[in-house]
Order: sequence, then structure tokens, then C-alpha cells
Amino acid sequence: MALGGGSYMSQDKILPGTYINFVSVASASSVLSDRGIATMPLELDWGKEGEVFEVSNEDFQKDSQKIFGYAHDHEKMNGLSDLFMNAKTLYAYRLNGGGTKATNAFATALYGGTRGNDIKIVIQANADETSKYDVMTYLETARVDTQTVAQASELVANDYVTFKSDAALEVTAGTALAGGTNATVDGTAHQKYLDKIESYSYNVMGVITTDETTKKLYAAFSKRMRDEQGVKFQLVLYNLKADYLGVINLKNKVLDTGVSEASLIYWVTGAECGCEVNKSCQNKQYDGAFEVDTDYTQTELQDAILAGEFVLHKVNFETRVLEDINSMVTVTDSCGEIFKDNQTIRVIDQIANDDALLFNKKYLGIIPNNDSGRVSLWSDLVKIRQQLQDIGAIENFTDTDVTIQQGDTKKSVAVTSGIQVVNTMSKLYMTVTVA
Repeated sequence: MALGGGSYMSQDKILPGTYINFVSVASASSVLSDRGIATMPLELDWGKEGEVFEVSNEDFQKDSQKIFGYAHDHEKMNGLSDLFMNAKTLYAYRLNGGGTKATNAFATALYGGTRGNDIKIVIQANADETSKYDVMTYLETARVDTQTVAQASELVANDYVTFKSDAALEVTAGTALAGGTNATVDGTAHQKYLDKIESYSYNVMGVITTDETTKKLYAAFSKRMRDEQGVKFQLVLYNLKADYLGVINLKNKVLDTGVSEASLIYWVTGAECGCEVNKSCQNKQYDGAFEVDTDYTQTELQDAILAGEFVLHKVNFETRVLEDINSMVTVTDSCGEIFKDNQTIRVIDQIANDDALLFNKKYLGIIPNNDSGRVSLWSDLVKIRQQLQDIGAIENFTDTDVTIQQGDTKKSVAVTSGIQVVNTMSKLYMTVTVA
């Protein structure tokens, strides 16, 4: 069962869990968790189907071909290469899984998809034992597996195919697999991903889509998870004026042919999830594989900031992030200008996630709700904030900024906590006096 979470208006929640409000000032242990975790639903020619699967940066560099069907430096992997420039871990989901598996007389592709059509089986007589065969699996021109057997029933599946145990082995220079197709992506595929990813924890979700209905589906999911379930992450979408602090609205399109114009989302997702809690992506240089449209005037760039658009611009011969902002444009008394900055969101998300993990793992159902128990919780919450202050994410924090007392029931505790977020330098105003 999922634990309760999100914001609260009154202390009337039914599910056990952690409920936290972040408001503007009027005008598992107490350690900081790591960042660098992204999730993306992907359209792939190869790979696991119907499940969320974890890929580390190291996995991508070493085993990209087995996982995604292409080596990490293949042009088909440009987007994921952009992502892993900054991301440590990806929770991936294949949107177009469930297609037809390529096949021939000897083997069937491990996964459905068009990449299976690039596999072939080569069979030769073994040079030492003429009664046996060398059965080789090739992906394009690369040999990826060799087995020496007397009959097909002795063959074992490899990373690319399963063998047909009743096949009659015969010498062949190369028999290609054929008939592999990718499944069609529709709203049902996106919803299946959202249903599966709901139980995972990550920093940023990125979605490569230009479809307005799909973008709104993800924006609604982000808002529900943040505000009602207490799952704190940011969502990167292309060209959606969401007016919400949890959604980053990417303005730039990619100019390369054969890829989605929203493909810059790969890099932005990686940059945002990999950005430390005390850092900003502002002025970060784009070092990815795509050609990015940065043809904006100064006035257009100013308008983009006011519209809550995350935009990259040209600085001499370099492409850099203009402002590290989210799509929020409407401010209220409880959610002011500071919440437009993604560095602020990183700080409050860090606190929300770490506080919830601490309470749910160490205190919920374990520690008595008495004076000593509440003092222990207070001490752990203070430690989290002190660590944030030590790395320069917040400032002017003292232990008196956290107060704790019994809530409205015997089982609840009420905590108030004040923080001052530190942002990186953005504007320089200088006066030089010359004598």
C-alpha cells in the first residue's frame, strides 16, 4: 500500500504518511539523498516490453546494444547519450513494446521491434568435429554469440534471440530474421507507463512528444503526484504553458531531420535531474548531439522568461541555458516569485523527499509520539536542514526554525519549518566611480 503524502489544509488525513506544505514568507536517516535519477517513456526499436527497467550510466556505456539494440555511439542513441551526459540512472519504459518479433527457421528475436530484422543466423560446420555446427548470431556485421552444438535442442538463448529447438540445422552463409515490427503508440501506451511509474522515486521525468493531449496528460499526472501523493519530481515537456512549478516548459526545437523536434528534452531532463541541490542549470552549456534552434531576439528571450519558458540561447558560438526556470507564471500569497526558479524547487523537493523518507522509514509505527520521540524527530529534521546549509543550498538556518509538537490526534505530529533558499548569481549591477 502506498503511504499518504502531499499538502494539507487541516490535520484530517486518513492514510498514515507525511504531509508537507511549502509557502512563501508573507510579502531514512537524516542525510541528503542523491540526485541524478530520471525517467522517460521511450519509442525504441528494441528492448524490454511492458515493464519499467533501470539503466545506469555505466550500463548505457557498456551494454547499450544489448539493452536498446544499438551501441551507445550510434546515431539512434543520440538522445539517450544527451541524457546520460548528466543523469546517473534512467527508469525507462518502452512505449512501443508488444510489436512483432522477427523470426526465421532457426531463431526468434528476443524482443519485438524492427531492430530484430537486422539479426541473422550463420551456421558453419565445426572444423574439429564435423558432426557439429558452429551457430553464430550476428547483429548487422557484428558477431554477438557463437555456440557449437550437434543439434538445435542444445542451443541456449542469448541476448538477442531464442532458438527453435526443433529446427533442422544446416550450413548457411546467413539467414536473416524478418517480420519484426514496433507496436503503435497511443494514449493507452502512455497511461500504462504512468500506472507503472507511479510507485518509483526519481528527480525528473522527460517526455518526448508534440501531441497536446499527451502533454496535458503528463502535466495532470505531475500535478496530482506532487500535490496529492507527495511524490516530488519535475516534468520536462516541449512547448506547454502549464503555469505550474512542477513542469518545465522547453521552448527550443531540434532542427535535425528524422527525429522529434522535442528531442532536446533528453538533455534538459538529464541536466535537471543531475543538477545538485545547491546548483543551477543557468548558463549551462549544451554539449549534446543535436542542432538546436536558438534564433531568438533579445525581446523574444525576455518574453520567454516572462512566459515561464525554459530556453537555450546563443552566446558567441556556444549554446547555453538562459534561465533555470519552470513554467509557473501566476504567483499567489502562498506561492511567490521564488518558486519560479528550479533551484528553489530542487531544495524544497529535497527536503520533502528526505523528510518523508526519514519519517516513513524510521518513525512511522515505530517511535512513540511522546516528548522524547518528538525530540528525536526534531533533531533529525534539523540535521537535514543543517546539511543543506553546509553545502550552500539554504542560509540563515538555526535549529529554532524547526518546531514540533503533538498534532490533533495521539498519532500525529505537527511540524513547522522555515528556510531561506540560496540562489546562484544571475545579475550583476555595478557602479564604478572614476576620479
